[in-house]
Amino acid sequence: MRAICSVEDLKEETIKKAPRLERNVFYLGFVSLFTDLSTEMIYPLLPLFLSATLGVDKAFIGVIEGIAESSASIVKVFSGLVSDRLRRRKLLVGLGYSLSTFAKPLFALSRTGTHVLIVRLVDRIGKGTRTAPRDALIADSSQKGRMGRSFGLHRAMDTLGAVFGPLIAFVLLPLFNGEYRAIFWLSFVPGIVAVLIAVCLVRERLAPPSSERMQFSLVRVSRNYKVFVVIASIFALGNSSDAFLILRAQSVGVSAGIIPLLWMFFNIVYASTSVPGGVLSDRIGRRNTIMLALFVYSGIYFGFAHAFKVVHVWILFASYGVYYGLSEGVMRAYVADLVSSRFRASAYGIFHTAVGLAAFPASLLMGVLWQFYSVKVAFSFGAVLALVAASLFWLFVKKEED
Repeated sequence: MRAICSVEDLKEETIKKAPRLERNVFYLGFVSLFTDLSTEMIYPLLPLFLSATLGVDKAFIGVIEGIAESSASIVKVFSGLVSDRLRRRKLLVGLGYSLSTFAKPLFALSRTGTHVLIVRLVDRIGKGTRTAPRDALIADSSQKGRMGRSFGLHRAMDTLGAVFGPLIAFVLLPLFNGEYRAIFWLSFVPGIVAVLIAVCLVRERLAPPSSERMQFSLVRVSRNYKVFVVIASIFALGNSSDAFLILRAQSVGVSAGIIPLLWMFFNIVYASTSVPGGVLSDRIGRRNTIMLALFVYSGIYFGFAHAFKVVHVWILFASYGVYYGLSEGVMRAYVADLVSSRFRASAYGIFHTAVGLAAFPASLLMGVLWQFYSVKVAFSFGAVLALVAASLFWLFVKKEED
């Protein structure tokens, strides 16, 4: 391991040439890049694998996605609290990435929808373990006034992995005669690279000594943070798994072989808009940027409700990438703005848990509404909730300058 870690010495010049970019932001970006490459070799194929290979219906796909994401969210709050209590981030970050990496190849062994659920659960528990400490470490490592840029850059690098992952899946799928399981096995390779970077190159940011007991309490955080968590949770009830977007694309006429390219296209737009979205939030405020993102999301879901041509799907996936560029990194930066650095991991854990717990009913509702009513009803529900969330944000979240 020491020999591998010596690669750090070769990277120092790269870091020195970018003095405004903190090394942890840089390396955590690469950790997320390789992890997402591994994930996205699987993710756009998983709904098709469940539906076509294992014969799982849409309602149970919603159950799988909802349970997996909600369980991960429960872990996030505990990992955040533990990270703040220990005043350590890196251990939990490394553990979380390791769990996800070693779980992914097990999709290849799945024979039923229940098997997929179990593997998905372990993978998402890994994500839940790492997310809050990692976001806190990025915030701790970022310069004041550049939080949006740092999170935007991290989201962009994360999403570059989501660009290359589907591309690799697209190339490999015909080579393996459409055999999904072979691609699931190969996803292990970039995951191991991510774990090695996290273990060897990311540095702990030691908190200054303090006699104060590190105990998170909602009394000690701002009103805006609490209101933001509530509104984000309401929005999340209509923000179902992206697996349904893939199934919608297929129902409109996008072939299974093209799905990885469509997902790659979405992630190219996402990656290219993440840094501009973060910089925009540094300039005009997180509040305004988040409200803009919610309106964009609402328009996209109304679009998916009424799409009937393949070209519509491509336009909507591009717009969905813009939404992510305006929201993912910005919301994380906003949490950092609203809480003390002493409680950042706990605050991230609570935020991600609240939003993630809504993932189960969101995905379940989407599956049920689609299966028993119609696709228009299912996607319109999400669009309406986004409008409700944007309105509540405008009414109840104070401007930053207030």
